[in-house]
Amino acid sequence: MVLTRREVTAKTVKSATVAKTAEAAAPSRRAGTKAGRRGGARRGGLVRLALMAVPVTFFAVFFAYPVASIVGRGLAPDGAWRPGRIVDVLGRPDLLGVLWFTTWQALASTALTLLLALPGAYVFARFEFPGKRLLRAVVTVPFVLPTVVAGTAFLALLGRGGLLEQLWGVRLDTTVWAILLAHVFFNYAVVVRTVGGLWAQLDPRQEEAARMLGASRLAAWWRVTLPALGPAVAAAALMVFLFTFTSFGVVQILGGPAFATVEVEVYRQTAQLLDLSTAAVLTLVQFAAVGTILAVHAWTVRRREGALRLVDPALTARRPRGAGQWALLGGVLGSVALLLLLPLGVLVERSLKGPAGYGLASYRALASAEASGGTFLVPPLEAVANSLRYAVVATLIALVVGGLAAVALSRRAGRLVRGFDALLMLPLGVSAVTVGFGFLIALDEPPLDLRASWILVPLAQALVGVPFVVRTMLPVLRAVDTRLREAAAVLGASPLRAWREVDLPLVRRALLVAAGFAFAVSLGEFGATVFIARPDRPTLPVAVARLLGRPGELNYGQAMALSTVLMVVCAVALLALERIRDHHSGEF
Repeated sequence: MVLTRREVTAKTVKSATVAKTAEAAAPSRRAGTKAGRRGGARRGGLVRLALMAVPVTFFAVFFAYPVASIVGRGLAPDGAWRPGRIVDVLGRPDLLGVLWFTTWQALASTALTLLLALPGAYVFARFEFPGKRLLRAVVTVPFVLPTVVAGTAFLALLGRGGLLEQLWGVRLDTTVWAILLAHVFFNYAVVVRTVGGLWAQLDPRQEEAARMLGASRLAAWWRVTLPALGPAVAAAALMVFLFTFTSFGVVQILGGPAFATVEVEVYRQTAQLLDLSTAAVLTLVQFAAVGTILAVHAWTVRRREGALRLVDPALTARRPRGAGQWALLGGVLGSVALLLLLPLGVLVERSLKGPAGYGLASYRALASAEASGGTFLVPPLEAVANSLRYAVVATLIALVVGGLAAVALSRRAGRLVRGFDALLMLPLGVSAVTVGFGFLIALDEPPLDLRASWILVPLAQALVGVPFVVRTMLPVLRAVDTRLREAAAVLGASPLRAWREVDLPLVRRALLVAAGFAFAVSLGEFGATVFIARPDRPTLPVAVARLLGRPGELNYGQAMALSTVLMVVCAVALLALERIRDHHSGEF
């Protein structure tokens, strides 16, 4: 179609008019956009504060308040603060020895764990082999077991009458080697899941490209893969150091009177000597050390999240190739069998061994309160039902508190929210003994008079479950495309409906994984529960510790039987998690 000159002129004038109108409207449109952004940021800030309200209140009431109360009782027994007491306590040679041992054994445990677990992280990340999912669950079992059970397993392996003594006449209990090996047993999964989880998502083509440019296999790994893994290795090392620095049950059982960490000394000063002043100073020292560790850990996690281009782990795993890779796989499986499976196997064997030979005598004795020689007011078997009930309630609390915290943290924010993220991790490092004793001291007056209430135990267990919920759900929530929420809002959905229709279907699987971890960890909580569990309602870890503290072969057998029951429950829960877990879910 050919236009006349008049039509062309009319169209040109119309286009110019539209352009001028659009240009005139542009400033107001930009102003409206900026105002909309400011309004959106303001609404986002209010939503974030609303989401943080419940977690902040929970931690303030059930963590900060009890810890501050017991520290205050110790440093200001008559209402007057005595800061000079800190100098007096830290100047005692015996306590300086405790601090020195706590630090160097944590460093040695961390180095030994990294040395033995990094090859396992590579195998789980890069190799595909039969039984991998089952083995991954089994490797995680020691981490969620109570430390008192881990100590019990190594006591059966390395202690008097243990397998090592039967075979070679050697005992390692009450030696530092027993403590170090038990710490490797407990923390092996931290390295495998933290480092292996990232390693599985690194694109192998980057290392292959370096090799094509002439680099050797070792040089390519050193210059390409290791720098990418650096933040994950640092994060795993810091977490292992944190757990070993605050070790309680392992050192209590295997260390004997010769070795004590800060956590063990806090327990001794609090429960045995009633010296709250010394316990308070040690708690402050531990708190400062843990705060420093968590700050460095948060920095390494942020580096890991923002600096890498990740791929689907399903694209990086393959069957081993060549004799070297098969030998590596065999070596890792052998180390897992010796370090992890053998202690668990000895635990089962000791639960079946009785005065009359092998059988179920120890398990049958769990149904009778008289068989324990007055250790319990109820049959020890009731500890299983108590632990399950407490763990279910603790899991629900942890899901609510941790879920709200994870949603708040998934929204980009500044230092305030990052500080809140570090706060959520504090219960993993601050003395559980201090928290448990603080519950008894602080929560004894209305409206928080909970000392006689059953809810006190699930609240203490939820404190250690919340960090695992946050660490599991946060990567998934941050992976949700914000444009999906914006599209739902444009279509008229409220924020609650947008979350229900958009976020929940995407995070449902991670929510189940988080629930499983919180449940398993709650089952194994010991440090705080040992103070607040009622005699007629013991939990599994408390029952195991009490049975081990009583003489007699039958009490020992019952402790092994209860430990085996707890191990089986945790293994079943973790195996179920591996079946529903996807690669977006966080590790720890």
